[in-house]
Amino acid sequence: MSIYLIIIYNKRWPLCCLLFCVMACRARKEKLNNIISKNDSLIEQQKAMIAFEKLHEIKRFVKSGDLILRTGKDYTSELMRRLSQHDKTYSHCGIASIENDTLFVYHALGGEWNPDQKLRRDPFELFCNPYENRGFGIYRYSINNLQKKNIIKLAHQFYKQGVKFDMQFDLATDNRMYCSEFVYKTIEKATKDSVAISTTTLNHVRFVSVDNLFINPYCHEIKRILFY
Repeated sequence: MSIYLIIIYNKRWPLCCLLFCVMACRARKEKLNNIISKNDSLIEQQKAMIAFEKLHEIKRFVKSGDLILRTGKDYTSELMRRLSQHDKTYSHCGIASIENDTLFVYHALGGEWNPDQKLRRDPFELFCNPYENRGFGIYRYSINNLQKKNIIKLAHQFYKQGVKFDMQFDLATDNRMYCSEFVYKTIEKATKDSVAISTTTLNHVRFVSVDNLFINPYCHEIKRILFY
């Protein structure tokens, strides 16, 4: 039985244990599968160069407060996509912030990619890196300018506080947050709950899936990009 089916059918497995198991085996699995020829490598580099050009072209559409989503290539990203119940396109999310002409994405990341587990502030090009992602999306909430400013203010605040990744996936706590929880709570607090974001329940575990964030009457798509 796949790990995804275990979370649905085995009520004794909490969501955090599922993700821990996947992260633990990911590195060894990818090392065994990533044997490529020199020619394959050159082709991949050419594809990546085209993708970076596309990324640079599209970033001009991004505004502070936008929801940025990406589709990772790794096994953990595949798991996160499957947890979405309606649109399984994206695996990770963050909030855009333009600071001194540089576009950053604030996002909560766990596992080996982020050793200190603290909220990250990455350049847009790094967050949507074509070497590690199949594509990305830009979405915008229909909110006023004050609410957008509040979103950025809260994102900065959580970042300065060093909020860590929540491996327990517990919506009741604010000192630790997983990726979609960070966006969910930032949006709802910044808009004083005028933007209501739904949640997902699987196996009696309530959480925010990635598609909960953009399948929303207040949220609309700006761009959806597939690299290759």
